[in-house]
Amino acid sequence: MTIGDSSAARTKILARIRKAQGHGAGGATPAQREAVQTYLRAHPRGPLPEISGDLVARFRERAESMQSTTEEAATQADVPAAVARYLTANKLPARGCVWPALAYLDWEDAGLAMEPRAPRRGDGDDDPVGVTGVFAAIAETGTLMTVSGPDTPASTSLLPETHVAVLAAGRIVAHMEQCWDLARSAFGELPRAVNFISGPSRTGDIEQKLVLGAHGPYRVHIVIVRGWHRI
Repeated sequence: MTIGDSSAARTKILARIRKAQGHGAGGATPAQREAVQTYLRAHPRGPLPEISGDLVARFRERAESMQSTTEEAATQADVPAAVARYLTANKLPARGCVWPALAYLDWEDAGLAMEPRAPRRGDGDDDPVGVTGVFAAIAETGTLMTVSGPDTPASTSLLPETHVAVLAAGRIVAHMEQCWDLARSAFGELPRAVNFISGPSRTGDIEQKLVLGAHGPYRVHIVIVRGWHRI
């Protein structure tokens, strides 16, 4: 089955589910959305641990404890050079794919061949590096939150062996619950896919030994842009 066939099959399955639930093609109705909001208002959030101090510093500490690497950039324009330094220092290829949403950055001037598209897979032409943005990040756990869309394909953070994430410092929040608040405010209805990323892919199933890159990237590098407050 090709990717196109899989996508068409998924669309048909979801259409049948919506029909069985009484939903139209446009998704939830205003009344259904209001019912959800009523439920949320009637079930207040429980206590959350206090996260004090610099959220950027806390996020970096927690992310690095999960085997991610991090660095800071002053502005968006500094991001391509920061990515190039990381790839050079780790002897990694200077090519791959980047979210179309970040295509406006000057990757070529930094010596990088980053194509604005979803990653290739198969035929020996896999993209070694995938560069994405981040919707929000969680200081409590060092976790990234990405959301899918036409210009933000989820596969870019999943298929390449090296995932480089560009994070606006102003999108770091204390707790996961605040990420969902941001998503509800931004989208109203959640995107097709929401992913939470806590370091490289890993497993300890084989002889209780930690192995990185088991189901996704071997490496996750995060460039935090201090002078950027939203993506």
